[in-house]
Amino acid sequence: MIAIFDGAMGTMLQQAGLEPGQCPEIWNIEAAAKITAIHRQYVAAGATIIETNTFGANRIKLSHYGLENKVAAINAAGVAAARQAAGAHAKIAGSVGPTGKFIAPLGELTFADAYAVYYEQISALAQAGVDYIIIETIIDIQEMRAALLAAKAVSPQPVICQLSFDADGRTVTGTDPRTAAITLEALGASVIGANCSLGPAQLLPVVEILAQACSLPISVQPNAGMPELVNGQTVFPMSAEEMAVWVPKLAAAGASYIGGCCGTTPAHIQAIRQTADKLTTTPAKQSQTFTALTSRTRTVYLGPQVSPVIIGERINPTGRKALAAEIKAGSFVTVKKEALAQIKAGAGILDVNMGVPGIDQVLVMKQAIEDLSALVDVPLAIDTTDPAALEAGLKAYPGRALINSVSAETERLDTFLPLAKKYGAAVLCLPLSDIGVPKTAAERIKIARQIIQQAEEHGLNRQDLLLDALVMTVATDSQAAAETLLTLKLYREQLGCPAVMGLSNVSFGLPRRDVMNAAFCAMALDAGLDAPILNPFDPLMQDIWSAAVALGGRNRQAVAEYSKKYVNMPAQAPESATTAPDILTQIRQTVINGETTGVAPLIRQALAENHSPLAITEQALTAAMNEVGQAFGQGRCFLPQVLLSAETMRTAFTTIKEVLPSHTTQSLGTVVLATVKGDIHDLGKNIVAALLENNGFTVIDLGKDVTAETIVDAARNHQAHIVGLCALMTTTLPQVDATITALKADGFPGQTIVGGAVLTESYARQAGADAYAANGVAAVNIAKQLLGC
Repeated sequence: MIAIFDGAMGTMLQQAGLEPGQCPEIWNIEAAAKITAIHRQYVAAGATIIETNTFGANRIKLSHYGLENKVAAINAAGVAAARQAAGAHAKIAGSVGPTGKFIAPLGELTFADAYAVYYEQISALAQAGVDYIIIETIIDIQEMRAALLAAKAVSPQPVICQLSFDADGRTVTGTDPRTAAITLEALGASVIGANCSLGPAQLLPVVEILAQACSLPISVQPNAGMPELVNGQTVFPMSAEEMAVWVPKLAAAGASYIGGCCGTTPAHIQAIRQTADKLTTTPAKQSQTFTALTSRTRTVYLGPQVSPVIIGERINPTGRKALAAEIKAGSFVTVKKEALAQIKAGAGILDVNMGVPGIDQVLVMKQAIEDLSALVDVPLAIDTTDPAALEAGLKAYPGRALINSVSAETERLDTFLPLAKKYGAAVLCLPLSDIGVPKTAAERIKIARQIIQQAEEHGLNRQDLLLDALVMTVATDSQAAAETLLTLKLYREQLGCPAVMGLSNVSFGLPRRDVMNAAFCAMALDAGLDAPILNPFDPLMQDIWSAAVALGGRNRQAVAEYSKKYVNMPAQAPESATTAPDILTQIRQTVINGETTGVAPLIRQALAENHSPLAITEQALTAAMNEVGQAFGQGRCFLPQVLLSAETMRTAFTTIKEVLPSHTTQSLGTVVLATVKGDIHDLGKNIVAALLENNGFTVIDLGKDVTAETIVDAARNHQAHIVGLCALMTTTLPQVDATITALKADGFPGQTIVGGAVLTESYARQAGADAYAANGVAAVNIAKQLLGC
């Protein structure tokens, strides 16, 4: 049977008399009867789950109204109002919405603070007696992780996790449905789904991917189409009957929880319920049997059915004095360069080890994981023996990481396995025990079984585990490699978990280690190795890897890729001197890579070489941001990388001013930005402000919930070239129209750009805006076009 959610609350509140700019959640206390009446309409329409009017009842959102000390009271009142309506006919889901802020490094909110905010709100909902916790309309996977961890900590109730996806099928910060599903299932979600932003047609493929990627029930709450401006009124075009047509399709795609978001009413829910009741079958879920790691924006599968994956081993200070000294000094310049270079050389996962004696391992691991997860799109393996450093890294990581590693030693089992379960990480199991190193394959299998048993007792399953076959040097034991290869075969035959291991120990103490390592890699792949940990820069290893993968038959594209790589390459490349790129090219690439800490020395060098600030700006900085903008538009990079590049560009401008104080960078134009009256969501507007500033515009940011009069005054007083208006809520869309009308009435000579989650190009045109921007990058490009930059 399909569970039926209720529909929109905001529209219903407005119809009940809620004024623009008034806190919706305070009505739980001041107008509880009206809230209960709305819930009753949805229950009467057939909803089996109603959501409390607590979407914005967290400390951060309530602080806008001076209500931050009433979190518990407002949430408890919201549950009580819903309970009055639910009776025995419906369950109650405690609604938890976004904080409106990005978690570091994308924003200034710390993960700990986000967790505390959600812990406070969800505690209140749980104590008031909700049947579910529903975390919804989240646009960043890291914020969802913080909320889900808080929910699991304070409530035994099922947790429904719903993200909002854009038309490109990703969240604002770039997470695709597959990656979200794998990350959140491992983290302990009970139901995974999507809501808001899009209509049922656009969310149908999202539901299909979510259902294929996890074993959990899938939920969906689409908007009633995209909003249109009709005779000065905001209208969602999809009727109840039109919405209901999509129910069989959504159910066939895998949804077993269906409801409505913006623009839906009790009539929509009634039509959905009536259609759902006619369905004779409901989606059947099957347990997933694959092993996968995720970053914020990418999933990497591991196992015999997929191509082997290289785990880059270079971010490790062991035996590297210069790198250790740099990390100890607080610099990650080389770490970031190694990360980017390893990916370019073929690494699909990066191992991160911060094992430098005398440093604060917890702080450094947290910083390294934050920086790297914003910089690269491949999953990370957190390589440490320190439980506190491991937990710091797992908290900071916006995906499903690999823990490297867990042995059968009692202390390691007792500390690492609970952390793996809590944070949804996969575990690399190392067959070492308290009694030492097992010499034979049979002994290693026995220890691996012990670790698996312990892991399963901690709630992990086989899909969470990867096995290390243990590599010892053949210099002291001629049978060492043979035992490792036999172990790999037995792992594949008996245990069924992917195999991962470092290779280089096999050649320790021998000459031409590169030859030995490469040969061993090829043999290990044939024996069942799925992901070697190796140095991807080794040219011999690169050649052997390409050939071995092509010969292995696990990747249909591998032979074609091999041919493409070597077709025009001579058997032995002639030696040639390499020339470093010129300084402007280095700056351009540094901005594209988002290497914030690496750009300042390059700017100083360029100025010392008599490159003018204008040349640096045009040929390096602007050229870089143009490339980043194109990559964003083509889906080749995502918001975190764009923000990093923008920050790097700002660092470059700051350095120019430091070196040449007399130099003033000419502003491209003045932009007044605001979120319109009644709307307290400013996350998107803040992104636009940061990107405009870092691209050379002067930005007057008026904040959120800004009246039309204030915006008109600011545009006039600052002689603005552009006014940018944002609106996230459907109930505040009319304020966009009102503000544009006021600007025109005042004779504003400039241009207007509008945008926001529910705003469409059609709506913008009807409202009289000069342009519509779908995202921050588009806003920058449009601003440049409007001003002829």
